[in-house]
Amino acid sequence: MLIDAHIHLDQYKEHDIPTLLEEAEHVIAVSMNLSSCEKTWKLTKTYAKVKAAFGFHPEQPLPSETEEDTLFEWIRQHAHEMVAIGEVGLPYYLRQEKAIDDRPYVALLEQFIVLAKELNKPIVLHAVYEDAAIVCDLLGKHQVTKAHFHWFKGDEEVIERMISNGYFISVTPDCTYETEIQQLIKKYPIELMMVETDGPWPFEGQFDNKRTSPWMMDHSIEVIASIKGLTTEEAARIITRNTTTFYNL
Repeated sequence: MLIDAHIHLDQYKEHDIPTLLEEAEHVIAVSMNLSSCEKTWKLTKTYAKVKAAFGFHPEQPLPSETEEDTLFEWIRQHAHEMVAIGEVGLPYYLRQEKAIDDRPYVALLEQFIVLAKELNKPIVLHAVYEDAAIVCDLLGKHQVTKAHFHWFKGDEEVIERMISNGYFISVTPDCTYETEIQQLIKKYPIELMMVETDGPWPFEGQFDNKRTSPWMMDHSIEVIASIKGLTTEEAARIITRNTTTFYNL
């Protein structure tokens, strides 16, 4: 079985979770905000396969100063119960909808990067296209090297930069039908790759109208194996080893 390197498990119906977990060796359950962190933390107490990441998703309004302080304090108190800081990053899609001031988002992300370094934890990043370059700058500034760019998309220049820095990416089941992601898989070393669902986010193609679940990653592995000239078993073994090592599972 594979490891789902990025899933919003707290957004699934409680009664669906046991079935989902039967399809994965482990899941890295990321968080959206404080209440999401608390739900994710509780899931780790119920299910041994669930490994938590605590953070604040950037595609939403910023927290108040008090909310931010409370969240950071809570994460520090629960640092020994998480495998990473996440999901954090920059609001690329929010910016497509309306004009927003990026600066406070960049400032918040920088605080999370500093926190990841302080706690010696990997960081799970939501940073695509031009945002990835900003994030690379911040990671370099604070000498944070254990970075996972989930569902990554970006141009040639930032891809080369991320590869040279040893940053990891993960691909979703959209690699079965998105040529942009297939091109990324071709360029990116498999040694720096993981697979994820980003569930419950829905997918198209053969996954249309299906609940997003870890079994879908089997199809991602088939695509990766085909592009890299490996058997599915070889690709699965490498991807699993990458995820296990990165998250210290």
